[in-house]
Amino acid sequence: MRELLRSLPALSGRPPRFDPAAAPHDPIDLFTQWFTAAVEAGVPEPHAATLATADAAGRPSSRVLVLKDVGPDGFAFATDARSAKAADLAANPQASLAFWWQPVVRQVRVAGAARYLGDDASAADYLARSPASRAAAAGVRPGEPLTSVAELHASLAASRERIAAEPGYVLPSWQAWLVVPDVVEFWQGSADRAHVRLVYRRTGDVWARSLVWP
Repeated sequence: MRELLRSLPALSGRPPRFDPAAAPHDPIDLFTQWFTAAVEAGVPEPHAATLATADAAGRPSSRVLVLKDVGPDGFAFATDARSAKAADLAANPQASLAFWWQPVVRQVRVAGAARYLGDDASAADYLARSPASRAAAAGVRPGEPLTSVAELHASLAASRERIAAEPGYVLPSWQAWLVVPDVVEFWQGSADRAHVRLVYRRTGDVWARSLVWP
């Protein structure tokens, strides 16, 4: 594996031009610019992000999910209350998100407090999803032992029938969350390793930005 890993290319994408001195004062504005550029460049699934959490003992865990919204208040995602990440967030409501857009050699890291958005927002998020997504969420039991793949398929089939018959059904354990950022870092990769790192840090309602060494 060592030889294989070292033989693989890295930073093989084509980074767009980026002038950190011209970056907006609000990191959400820059995230919107970079995200739009990633979409226009054909980056596959640019809304996929790695969410990292830690439990009450500080043991970290990470997984890939899909960003559902971003705005002045933060970055939105959803999960099942029975999931490991929901348990982590209940015990330790801090989280980070990482976006990696390989074709444009860009990474964005977000860190801050995680906030549950409440029952109404959770229901609205659930109902805004496609029938297939709602059925998939309702047909599983996150983290519980599974007897066989056949059992999984049977449960999902039954769930699809339920969602078709009850389009207004809301999974009671569904939760909408928001990562409220204190730090947002924009990383622009370069083939010569002169990577540009622009970091925004928030104090109260004011953002300060600065370059840091790669």
